[in-house]
Amino acid sequence: MRNLVTTVIAILILMIFSGGVMIVDETEQVVIVQLGKPVRNITEPGLNFKIPFIQSATFFEKRLLEYDSAPNTILTEDKKNLILDNYAQWRISDPLKFMQTMRTQALAQSRLDDIIYSSLRVQLGTHLMHEIVSTMRDSLMHKVTQNATLTAQEYGIEIIDVRIKRADLPRENEQAVFDRMKAERERMAKQFRSEGDEEAVKIRAETDKEREIILADAYKKAQEIRGDGEAQAIRIYAQAYQSDPDFYEFVRTLDAYKEVFDEKTKFVLTPESDFFRFLKEMK
Repeated sequence: MRNLVTTVIAILILMIFSGGVMIVDETEQVVIVQLGKPVRNITEPGLNFKIPFIQSATFFEKRLLEYDSAPNTILTEDKKNLILDNYAQWRISDPLKFMQTMRTQALAQSRLDDIIYSSLRVQLGTHLMHEIVSTMRDSLMHKVTQNATLTAQEYGIEIIDVRIKRADLPRENEQAVFDRMKAERERMAKQFRSEGDEEAVKIRAETDKEREIILADAYKKAQEIRGDGEAQAIRIYAQAYQSDPDFYEFVRTLDAYKEVFDEKTKFVLTPESDFFRFLKEMK
């Protein structure tokens, strides 16, 4: 009988002890609830205790959680409809407050739909479509994350990051936007061609100017060289004439014969002409 009592007591103690001891994993955080009322948080991993039968433990994720929404339509500042598919990373920053307001992650996901979409609509609605799609996306997403986090804090939620996965135009607007983009590119192409033609005219004008300057310098130098050569020739002729006037006259006359006479040249001169004086002397 004593052994039976001892066994029963041991089982009761074990049941009480097992109900009062719990192990919190490093990926978890716990809210201790006493008689239906949350009393404390456990955020550090390890061995923890609670009062059996009076207190219960509710476990929540401590890791980052992903939120992936369905595509929504946003109206931009230039009155363009943009279909956004976005996602976010969030975590439970205050499990006690989260439990009091949200209870479950499914309910939190639904609330995040409203919070993030509202922040996106406010921020993106004050910017042009091309800014959202290309130039200002990072800064806009940073502002959306900040504003959404401020709203979500009252639910014990911290939004880490909000990003756009895809931004599409409605089908009815695609052709109009394509035509506008094509017209804009054609305008830019015409501007570039015009600027190129203007630059080409400048280059050609500058080249023609340099060419004329080079030709003028070359002509000037040629005339100077020709003048020096003619001066040297005159000086040589003068020296030759002074050395032997008769021989000089003879040589110059022979040069004249070479220049004047050919197969097609006809002269009508009297035999007494001084031009044939040396020929007469040879005869």
